[in-house]
Amino acid sequence: MSELNGRRVLVTGAAGRIGLVTVEHLNELGAKVTALSNVEHPDLKADRVLIGDTRSETDVARALQGVEYVVHLAALPHPSAGSPYDVYTTNVVSTFNVLAQAGALGIDRAVIASSINATGVPFNPHEIRPAYFPWDEKAPSDVADWYSLSKQNDENTARMAWRRWGIDVVSFRFPHVNSAEALQRMSDHMRENPGIGLREAWTYLDTRDAAYAVELALTAPLSGAHTFFVAAGTTNAPYATEDLLDRFAPDVPRARRFVDREVPIDLTAIRTVLGFQARHELDLPTLPLEP
Repeated sequence: MSELNGRRVLVTGAAGRIGLVTVEHLNELGAKVTALSNVEHPDLKADRVLIGDTRSETDVARALQGVEYVVHLAALPHPSAGSPYDVYTTNVVSTFNVLAQAGALGIDRAVIASSINATGVPFNPHEIRPAYFPWDEKAPSDVADWYSLSKQNDENTARMAWRRWGIDVVSFRFPHVNSAEALQRMSDHMRENPGIGLREAWTYLDTRDAAYAVELALTAPLSGAHTFFVAAGTTNAPYATEDLLDRFAPDVPRARRFVDREVPIDLTAIRTVLGFQARHELDLPTLPLEP
């Protein structure tokens, strides 16, 4: 039986791509889910469904009633999801509001959706790449867009909330997360244009694995504010990782070699602390990378 059986969990952004699958997964584990969304969705099924705004103190206070764990996924998920002002303020105010209220209530654990974009690399208008491979959580950031800045500051908010109120927070630097079918379509595109995957290190994650990572983050024996890269263990391109790096990042330092389609991100932290291993990976051939 899951440790979450019978426990009240708040999921914000519950009607989103990750939110819907996470709510379903928590339901299956026996959790009593309070789902907070700014829109109605026919597939959103939970013990308690609320329509509200995570920027609203009143809406969040209502959603937190009786809650033992928090999963904060609500956000505008792209620089173009609104004006720069709207994207930045929506994301940082929502995260502060949720974590501050949860911390002040004495809630022990929260999980928040950060992003690989907290590094600033994927959406950067300048010609930059990861500083080294395997890319890890300690790599320097280079932020030049409002969405990436919001995710970076969400991680700062998590550290503040832990220091201020003692709430343990896990921040996931999600890559592109989607259904198996959508990921396969992306892989088909990556086969034709593999260079476009460099800035995200050819990472991906199935929504079911995102929900599984949330489960582990809620139940792992840890304390503090932790930030983890989370991704499948393989790339979304049907080419050997060494060939991709030789072609598209030959001058970026590599601390080690990569086997077959091994993702060039260091997943040691999430595997060691949470015991996470993706269970839904793309089944792709390893093809020769043509000139």
